[in-house]
Amino acid sequence: MTDIHATTAGENPKPLAVSCGEPSGIGPDVILAAWTMRQEQQLPPFYVLGDAAQLAARAAMLKLDVPIQETSPQDALSYFSSALPIVPLSSALSEHPCVALPSNAAGVIEAIERAVADTVNGLACGVVTAPISKKPLYDAGFKHPGHTEFLAELAHKHYGQTYLPVMLIAGPQLRTIPVTIHIALSDVPTTLTKEMIVETAVATDMDLKARFQIAQPRLAISGLNPHAGENGAMGREDIEIVEPAVKELIARGINAFGPLPADTMFHASARATYDVALCMYHDQALIPAKALGFDDAVNVTLGLPFIRTSPDHGTAFSLAGTGQAKPDSFIAALKMAGQMAASSNV
Repeated sequence: MTDIHATTAGENPKPLAVSCGEPSGIGPDVILAAWTMRQEQQLPPFYVLGDAAQLAARAAMLKLDVPIQETSPQDALSYFSSALPIVPLSSALSEHPCVALPSNAAGVIEAIERAVADTVNGLACGVVTAPISKKPLYDAGFKHPGHTEFLAELAHKHYGQTYLPVMLIAGPQLRTIPVTIHIALSDVPTTLTKEMIVETAVATDMDLKARFQIAQPRLAISGLNPHAGENGAMGREDIEIVEPAVKELIARGINAFGPLPADTMFHASARATYDVALCMYHDQALIPAKALGFDDAVNVTLGLPFIRTSPDHGTAFSLAGTGQAKPDSFIAALKMAGQMAASSNV
């Protein structure tokens, strides 16, 4: 598999729009740290949809010398080299590390909505989202399981079409996709369908070609059950759902193979045979991805009409404001979004 972090993001005429994420978590820490490393890391320019006072307070707590400049998306590029551009929200955000405040929920949601709107309207070249904490958002009426599903709704709102969001976890050594995402493990066998696998694989194949410049993507399809069902001895799903999906993908001209036993898919020689592994449920995909690239894996949403990446970690409340949060994954998310924007042919 090609090292997806090997190339530097190309020059883009527009900045990336970064949503602030949960302000009580490490989102502000990694955003601020990334800006201080913008030159050595050759980062694409970005602006933050957030609260200037909150970010300035966190910078002071972390003893980071980060000038803050409120601006508009149109003027963000002119400030990026000398200050962190902040596009202010209509909702203020309170600075309270480690404790999620329900009062911040409106601003967190607004930041995501406006980052998407800016990208759709041509003011930004892509969306990079800082981590959110779902509980305070749910308490405020947020009805989506996570970022991925919310972004699909926003895409529908702007374009009037229904999109299938595909969660890609991309690290230097491995790309994985969970076909079912934020559902209980007990619900996976009854939720998983042949059509779901096919639709996910088709969207994946399309975006790997269009946004990652992989001419003929190789898709490894995992089985659902141990040993891919052992010919039906450990469940019929692999025979009745996964195998027919693989056959249909092959008939459509997609280079897919499987179902494969998940316990033998992720060692080095196996990874060399494919460009992405499609897994049947959340942890089947995310455990190997995080084990191989915890600090520098990126969450990418495929299947949408705009670019979206995110660091592949959560809010890590216990690290907020301590200076111990690593910005590696956020930096990788910025680089990947910039690279996708520079090379995309969609």
